[in-house]
This record gives sequence, structure tokens and C-alpha cells, in this order.
Amino acid sequence: MATSTDKTHEQPQTGRTSWEVARSVWSALFVREFLARLMADRLAWFWMIVEPIAFVAIMIAVRVVVLGQNAQIAGAEFVPWMITGLMGFFLFRENMQRPIGAIEANQGLFAYRQVKPVDPVLVRCYLEGMTRSVLMLLFIAVAALIQIDLVPERPVMAIGGWLSLWALGIGAGLTLSALSALVPEIAKLVRIVSLPLLILSNVIAPLHLLPHDLLVYLMYNPIVHGIEYMRMGFFPYYHALPGTDITYLWYWALGLMALGLMLHLRFEMRLKAK
Repeated sequence: MATSTDKTHEQPQTGRTSWEVARSVWSALFVREFLARLMADRLAWFWMIVEPIAFVAIMIAVRVVVLGQNAQIAGAEFVPWMITGLMGFFLFRENMQRPIGAIEANQGLFAYRQVKPVDPVLVRCYLEGMTRSVLMLLFIAVAALIQIDLVPERPVMAIGGWLSLWALGIGAGLTLSALSALVPEIAKLVRIVSLPLLILSNVIAPLHLLPHDLLVYLMYNPIVHGIEYMRMGFFPYYHALPGTDITYLWYWALGLMALGLMLHLRFEMRLKAK
């Protein structure tokens, strides 16, 4: 018969919740992705900073040489207008393109059941978004030093537009990462359409110069709405394109996120076996 002094020693529970497992996986993948990006080239981070600066310089030179003073922007200076457009578009583009190939690059990690094909995709989108955000802050700081007004007059609106473009890129990245792993030709198609998107997204040339009948169709592009909304936050007197609606962008962003997650869930085993 057991005495009152007998005690039952319970073993401590070592199980972790799904959220804790996911956080551990994402943290490890983030460090791996960050080091891979950092060690890929001795000048990798240098080129990451120089690329948008060089692109802005080339576009300004083209505008001055080819267009002269004809392409005026209502309510904004041309250089800050172009910088905000390019940085917003690069944020979307990199979050759309970087996840393509993430599944293949991390194929060996899928032997661990905790790692899902969607994990490296989300980590790449997070890393790219944070990197582009730091670059945008760097642009604002440098612009202030050389007396270019790039400080947002409505910070909440500017940040809202930035985050909206980030969300749209994440949705596109989730969807295209799954589709490109199943159909490799899609990756080539995405790279081909990136340049037309740059031209048709009101980034380097103002779309208000186009006829209204054509502009109506270009406004179906959700990137335009995000960039215009962000510019409204930077420039208080900026005349945004008629029909700009940030809600329309979020319909696209949430729809693409849902579609991407469904594709990853539906074809998880096929994605692991690629």
C-alpha cells in the first residue's frame, strides 16, 4: 500500500506547438537564406544598393535628353516621383520573382517533416521585403543630404502603399513559386513580362499622358494602384490617376495569397518530390 509520502514524478512535456515549430523553421531558413545571399558574391550587397541608384540615374538621363521639359508631373518633382515608383515596383517584382526557385534550392531540407515547401517561399519574401525597406530608408536619408525632398508628408499613407505592394508581391510569389515548380516554363514567362509591367505600371513614364480609353484598361493593373497610393503619401499635392483604389489592390493580394497557399497545400507532396 502506498504511503502518503510517495509522490508521482511526472515527466516534463517537451512537445512544441505547430506555431513554435514553424517559427523555428523560419528562423533557421532565414539565417540560411541571409548567409547564402551575403556569401553569393563579395559585392552582392553593394550591387543591391547600386542597381536602383543606377537605374534611377539612367531614367533621369533619358528623360532629360529625350523628353526635355515636356513630361511634367502634376503635384510632384520628377526625381522623387520616379524614385518612389521604382522602389515600389522593385519591392513587388523581387517578391514575385525571388520565390521562384526557392523550392528547388531547398529541396534537400524537405527530408525533415517539419519543413514544408511554402516555408522557404515565405522566408524569401520576408527577407526581400525587409531588404527593400532598408534600401528605401537609405534613399530617403541620402535624398535629404543632397536636398531632394523625399520625406513622406503622410507617413501612414506612404507606409500603407508600401505594405500593399509588398503584400501583392507575396501573393504573386506564393502562387508563381508553386506553379513554376510544377510547370518550369512559367519561370521564363515571368521574367519576360517583368519589363512590360515596369512600363505599364506608371513607374518611369506618367500614364496620364495616354488617351483616356487606353488608361481605363491600364488601371486593371493592381500595381498602378499601389504605386499611386504610395505617391499620394509622399506628395500631398500629387494628382493621382483617376480611379486609384487601394482596396482593389488588396482584392488581388488576398486572392493571390489564398490561391498560392491552396496550391502549396494541394500539391505539397509533388513539390517535395521535384
